[in-house]
Amino acid sequence: MVYNNILETIGNTPLIRLNKVAEEVPARVFAKVEAFNPGHSAKDRIALYMIEQAEKSGNLKPGDTIVEATSGNTGFSLAMVARLRGYKCILTVSSKASKAKINMLLALGAKVVTCPAGVAADDSRSYYSRAKQIAAETPNAYYMNQNFNLDNSGGHYHSTGPEIWRQTDGKITHLVVCAGTGGTLSGTARYLKDQNKNIKIIAVDAEGSVLKKYFETGIFDENEIHPYQIEGLGKTIIPANIDFDVIDEFVKVNDKDSALTARKLAADDGIFVGYSSGAAMQAILQIKDRFKPSDVIVTIFSDHGSRYVGKIFNDEWMEKQGFFEKEEANLINK
Repeated sequence: MVYNNILETIGNTPLIRLNKVAEEVPARVFAKVEAFNPGHSAKDRIALYMIEQAEKSGNLKPGDTIVEATSGNTGFSLAMVARLRGYKCILTVSSKASKAKINMLLALGAKVVTCPAGVAADDSRSYYSRAKQIAAETPNAYYMNQNFNLDNSGGHYHSTGPEIWRQTDGKITHLVVCAGTGGTLSGTARYLKDQNKNIKIIAVDAEGSVLKKYFETGIFDENEIHPYQIEGLGKTIIPANIDFDVIDEFVKVNDKDSALTARKLAADDGIFVGYSSGAAMQAILQIKDRFKPSDVIVTIFSDHGSRYVGKIFNDEWMEKQGFFEKEEANLINK
């Protein structure tokens, strides 16, 4: 098949069975590997969908500037689509975004503004606040606002959900997805629940994020917030895109276990994916005893491991974080 441009290759990513890494899970486990998108992440889907919807509504016009706060992947996808559609792009990122990710944003012509991590979302220095400020000060700017723009989840409702339903022949019993902006999780879950309300939706949260406690108690507890390393997982705000009504439970994972599991996915099954993918798999392993042989578990691996070669796939970085000693690194990589 011949495509007219790179955007036509977005979506229809493969569903791949996990074998060795999931051998202790008494169920069939499959991963929707979003690294097969042209921008190597699930965010290609929402970038294209949000921009198309903004164009249709008249909110985005030729020559305008797209502004967004991003952990990296949405920014890359927005920059890619913006480049082909003729828009300028300004992105704010937190300081925990890897240098490699920032360089990729720059390569697509985006302007990148780095903001300190670990500050409150309403702090003027946060990457959320800076994006709003830049959008307000820039002529003909459109703030994409992925956390509260419901077209984020809409993109997954119309693509990722139907693909998973078809690929499993409607036999999926559990969906395990990381909760960040909530778009991938809620859009996919809502579509699947519309097909079969008995499908269990398990959201994954990071230690240091407020989402799990908020889901369970309705309390936004600032004491839950502390710095963590996993990119694209968890929040210090409550995004409008997270539809808590379609979620059955939350599972929390930590930095170390998620990093080691991401490395195991590469070493055991040859699937080179990112930090949040390790987190999603780690969540399945933590609750593996709940599953039975007839279950069909689907998780979503959001992005490619190449964006983390300076972090979780770097032995020196892992050692610096206290995730393992040098001697352990050799064992893990065998």
